[in-house]
Amino acid sequence: MQIPDDVGRIDRRPVYRGRVVDLSVDTVRFPDGSVGELEFMAHAGASCVLPVVGSVEEADPDILLIRQYRYAAGGVIWEVPAGMPDRIGEPWEEVARRELEEETGWRAGTLVPLTRIFTTPGFTDEVIRLWLASDLEPGTRQLDHDEFMEVVRLPFSRALKMVRDGEITDCKSVATLLYAASFLIGGGRATE
Repeated sequence: MQIPDDVGRIDRRPVYRGRVVDLSVDTVRFPDGSVGELEFMAHAGASCVLPVVGSVEEADPDILLIRQYRYAAGGVIWEVPAGMPDRIGEPWEEVARRELEEETGWRAGTLVPLTRIFTTPGFTDEVIRLWLASDLEPGTRQLDHDEFMEVVRLPFSRALKMVRDGEITDCKSVATLLYAASFLIGGGRATE
């Protein structure tokens, strides 16, 4: 499909400015030339990290996941450590390193970028950058006042089974685990 150059936002009407998101109603020109309104949620983005306790070369290394209380999800869910920038322009690798240490108490000796994902492109511009951390070293855990979580060490294969069985449903965590399984851990290597 060829997209004309004049497609996109014509106008923005702010509705709410919050700590995590900004909401607006945008007037948009669509690819067919028609114009309509869309609700839009602006988000700063985030980094998430899969911490590997062993070596990525192992067939089934241990990893760290967190079980975190999430109000919007209605309870406790499984996740990889993640978070948003503390300041505008904070480098994504810095965000990943900081969040890993704050949420798990471990620092990454090696941090490898994996990919990035749009969480829900139907209404938000949120992009999460996925990372894999290895060569972990003890650090200092420091949770925010609204974070309630426990760190759980488990075999990578167990986490993949939890994805398959619907125990891990968090989008960024599913994407990170499956990416690592497909391309990095236990000999998983994509072929060209």
